[in-house]
Amino acid sequence: MSSDLNTSQLYFNRELSWLQFNSRVLAQALDETLPPLERLKFLAIYGTNLDEFYMIRVAGLKALFKARIQETGADRLTPTEQLEQIHTYLHKEHEVLESCYTSIIAQLHTHGVHIKSFDALDTQEQAEVKEIFFNEIYPVIIPIAVDATHPFPHLNNLSFGLALTLKDDSKQIKHGLIRIPRLLPRFIQIDQTFIPIDSVVEHFASELFPGFKLLASTPFRVTRNADIEIEEEEADDFLEILQEGLRSRNKGSLIRLELKGSGDPDLIGFLLSYLNLDDKDIYTYKSIPLDLGSLWQIVGDKALSHLVLPTYNPKTIAPLDSEDIFEAIDKQDILLYHPFDSFDPVVKFISQAATEPDTIAIRMTLYRAGPKSPIVKALIDAVREGKQVMVLVELKARFDEENNLRWARALEDAGAHVVYGIPKLKVHAKIAQVIKRRGKKLKSYVHLATGNYNPSTAKIYTDISYFTSKETFGNDATHFFHFLTGFSTYTKLDTLFMSPVQIKPKLLKFIEKEGKFGKEGHIILKANSLVDTDVIKALYQASQEGCRVDLIIRGICCLKPAIKGISDNITVSSIIGKYLEHPRIYYFKNNKVKCYIASADLMPRNLVRRVELMTPIVEDSLTQKIKQILMLQLSDNQLRWELQADGSYNKVPLLGKAINSHTILEEYIKKIHDQTKKETPNYVSRLAKRMLKDT
Repeated sequence: MSSDLNTSQLYFNRELSWLQFNSRVLAQALDETLPPLERLKFLAIYGTNLDEFYMIRVAGLKALFKARIQETGADRLTPTEQLEQIHTYLHKEHEVLESCYTSIIAQLHTHGVHIKSFDALDTQEQAEVKEIFFNEIYPVIIPIAVDATHPFPHLNNLSFGLALTLKDDSKQIKHGLIRIPRLLPRFIQIDQTFIPIDSVVEHFASELFPGFKLLASTPFRVTRNADIEIEEEEADDFLEILQEGLRSRNKGSLIRLELKGSGDPDLIGFLLSYLNLDDKDIYTYKSIPLDLGSLWQIVGDKALSHLVLPTYNPKTIAPLDSEDIFEAIDKQDILLYHPFDSFDPVVKFISQAATEPDTIAIRMTLYRAGPKSPIVKALIDAVREGKQVMVLVELKARFDEENNLRWARALEDAGAHVVYGIPKLKVHAKIAQVIKRRGKKLKSYVHLATGNYNPSTAKIYTDISYFTSKETFGNDATHFFHFLTGFSTYTKLDTLFMSPVQIKPKLLKFIEKEGKFGKEGHIILKANSLVDTDVIKALYQASQEGCRVDLIIRGICCLKPAIKGISDNITVSSIIGKYLEHPRIYYFKNNKVKCYIASADLMPRNLVRRVELMTPIVEDSLTQKIKQILMLQLSDNQLRWELQADGSYNKVPLLGKAINSHTILEEYIKKIHDQTKKETPNYVSRLAKRMLKDT
């Protein structure tokens, strides 16, 4: 292999790498050792992931193709070549998907849980469903005739319904549609039996077209381009133009048609005559629901909670479980690893500040706060208590725009100073600052994180929270928020690092420096994705110098490991399990500051097109804690996959003692919680020492 680091042979395509990631999610659904609803959960995740991939990534490639733009990345694949390979990959995986669903249905059956079509129900069940249909479904579904006087309707993004072939008494053939609104549940539930709503509507379709006989029907679902383009410089009112963008999401070009059943040729021809789609963008399913995300309705049934993995209750370790949070931060920097450590202290950080008389100001960024946010409520309370509250609400957070728009208005109505983002940049940094009066001075308390201020996702995403009252961090936090609210050009911070100016150059410098230590060097980078070509080249060069490089990349990885003379010393792992791996952690063995946490992934969008923060972990005890988490994950032989030079991933074989990093951390934090709940500070130092000893 040539040592030319620009050759396309050294890079995986990002879209095909993402498909490999989603296949690893599907592999969890295929794992028959997992409880059946845990498997169904991963099938739902696979489906919602694929929906977004089509709405954004495939839509983008199609737009490039239509515009005759043959842009290529480091892998040199054109949009046409990528689309062809995506279609081939997904159609090949289709059979695996069907087999997986059938296997899960059989496993659920042994537990008395059934997913059946209407025709498979017994007489009594059919009678119950019939009553539900006429009372709750019939009044709200929409029958639509399609003929010379009734035009084919506009179908919104992810529209779901049935296409019909009908015959009247004069034997005249007609086509029609039945729209099934999103407000209806996707499954009708009778005890522990779940009936897909499309099978119910299909059975009673003739009731919606009196005088017509149903000849054929096909459930269908459409996907549109959902990427919102906003010309910010032309926007007098950003809120107004964002709302218009959200409305336009349902008008994007059609990019996928999903069908269920035998796929009647006449009906498919009828749909395609209006939808203008390529045959490769049609997916026909035999048994699985068209909307795999709808399976969350079954997974979330509380009566069936025994059929998922046991729920872990996050722990709040002493002294945070009893002591004033600001007094605790005064004594020592605190680092939490969610969801094993509870997210409650983060909520408490804001809610306690909101009510205390010595609080002067609260400032924070919100990217994905979720539909029900105790943090936003606390911020509103703080305004009412007379505190200065400044919040940057990133309205461009994809698919969370409506939630964020609602929170922005609520905060603004309460009297908070709300910033809606930075022109041409997304603000993805996770930071909160509380300023308190301590005697005659003001003191700053800062929370920095790798994840969002969202208590719901904090229970299923792994992330790191870091609290400090160090003056240097407080000064940088103040400068950062001034940058967000003022007209400043890109600010350079002194202790923290901010993209788009600082993070990438620093990472490249740290990688180069560590590489010069040769066999004595060690780099560990943990992120969601590795795409940036400059970072990949720097890692190749470090490997060529003999430096050990361990990458823990959950999703997309464009770097090719194990190439002789190029990446011999690089391993790439991906951990897929009970929790979604989400932290960004960057470790350099011989650096003065060995460990950094960040909101930024190793992608151009994060490093050069977003406002992100990277935080140095200067306390040795906290560095040791993070290192032990990384080493534990690199030792995992239950959830870990290894990337091969050909782009495939192999599940790490079980050799010796089973190591499941998620289970071990659940048990470990519970053990520490039980041992320390009566103890007082320096629990962080003790925790790091115990982790060193135990792992």
